Amino acid sequence: MAQIITMPRLSDTMTEGVVATWLKKVGDTIKTGDILAEIETDKATMEFESFHDGVLLHIGIQEGQSAPVDSLLAIIGTAGEDISALLSGGTTTETKEEKVVEETKTVTSSAVEMPAGVKVVTMPRLSDTMTTGTVATWLKKVGDTVKEGDILAEIETDKATMEFESFNAGTLLYIGVQEGDSAPVDTILAILGPAGTDVSGIAANYKVGAVVEAPKTEEVKAVAQDVAVVEQTTSGRVFASPLAKKIAQDKGINLSQVKGSGENGRIVKSDVENFSPSGVATPAQAVAEATNAVTAVKPFVPAGEVFQEEIKNSQMRKTIARRLSESKFTAPHYYLTIELDMDNAIASRNMINGLPDTKVSFNDMVIKASAMALKKHPQVNSQWREDAMVINHHVNIGVAVAVEDGLMVPVLKFTDQMSLTQIGANVKDLAGKAKSKKIQPAEMEGSTFTISNLGMFGIQSFTSIINQPNSAILSVGAIVEKPVVKNGQIVVGNTMTVTLACDHRTVDGATGAQFLQTFKAFMENPVTMLA
Repeated sequence: MAQIITMPRLSDTMTEGVVATWLKKVGDTIKTGDILAEIETDKATMEFESFHDGVLLHIGIQEGQSAPVDSLLAIIGTAGEDISALLSGGTTTETKEEKVVEETKTVTSSAVEMPAGVKVVTMPRLSDTMTTGTVATWLKKVGDTVKEGDILAEIETDKATMEFESFNAGTLLYIGVQEGDSAPVDTILAILGPAGTDVSGIAANYKVGAVVEAPKTEEVKAVAQDVAVVEQTTSGRVFASPLAKKIAQDKGINLSQVKGSGENGRIVKSDVENFSPSGVATPAQAVAEATNAVTAVKPFVPAGEVFQEEIKNSQMRKTIARRLSESKFTAPHYYLTIELDMDNAIASRNMINGLPDTKVSFNDMVIKASAMALKKHPQVNSQWREDAMVINHHVNIGVAVAVEDGLMVPVLKFTDQMSLTQIGANVKDLAGKAKSKKIQPAEMEGSTFTISNLGMFGIQSFTSIINQPNSAILSVGAIVEKPVVKNGQIVVGNTMTVTLACDHRTVDGATGAQFLQTFKAFMENPVTMLA
């Protein structure tokens, strides 16, 4: 189904944008994370990333042309798809929530005259799909002096927490969204102006007709563009300007290892250009040190007293709840369980890890075997749509990772083309980013199959909920040493139980069973995965 891409509002002051350069043309294949165009705002020129897969069917704004925020920028869909209805329907998309906010702005402007020097800062829309944001932390308080470029607050979406930068100077006169609260895009976030200015009338009028409940939306894909990108660890955060981030990406430099010389320790261009990797602690060491530095304080509960603690749901937790509920109640799940003989896998792993600078885990072997089995049974590597079943001939495996706030699923792109050591290195890198909250939205998009492994916790078998739009998820249990029958004799063997959850709309029972048989053959004879 075709998706309309609109001109994003990349800062709180942006009302229109100019397409500086199109990096894709009509007919090109687009993947999630591809850069569609460079968009010039009132502050900077930024790369605009696609959040959809498909073919670029239409370009609504040509290079050099300007257009208001929410104007039709492009349409992405399947090759040959009829988009005439979308084109005839107008060039802008406007949700009910946005109309309410526009009406609110009109009431404000007509009812109250804006004092000189006062600026209203609204909740920014950081991507073309974002509709709500949560204020994780205010870094400024009412009465503080704010300079242009200062960080006002950390804004949380379901994917990342980003620093929100002020584009105005003045005194922080009013805060409209408290820490932990969620609000729709364009809701009043703060008011800046000369110290002592009365802004009560402005704040009150902005509340008139405002949306109280955060709208239910499709999954928000948050990307830090005009605002500074925040990369967090458990002990602190790393600030990087967009230019510094681009230079670091080009040079292959990990920004978490760079010491910033800018305001609040922000990394600027010169820091990246002068960076030397010598003497830098490894990410594992940094995370370990950060973990040791945090002391958990538990409340005292007198014996015999009832004690309850209320923890406000984060955007990530809300999204996990919504997506898993949708999957469980819309996809007809069924489960297939099989037991594997792991003796050969254990021996093969010991031989591989005996090589210099080589480290392979059983999970890496499971991922490799799954990728190869998916190539032989592509129907398991599919997704359901109301009008068609989509067979993916590429294999992108999502690996479930438990984090403090819930569950993330980093994705290994083109897993079938990776060796065991490449899989191991990529999983380690992505899992580390997920746990330290440094993973980017593009690194969690586009999975075609998912693996959840609780074997390291001693869980022998379990079932998982399908990570839609995937059609299946593999649940991996622990390796257990127990008596088994081989060649008519009872001997000690090592077994592992795996359970495949399938969407019956796309994967029939026989198809799922054949996939598990192929997967079993690869796992029980690992040498076949190297052929």
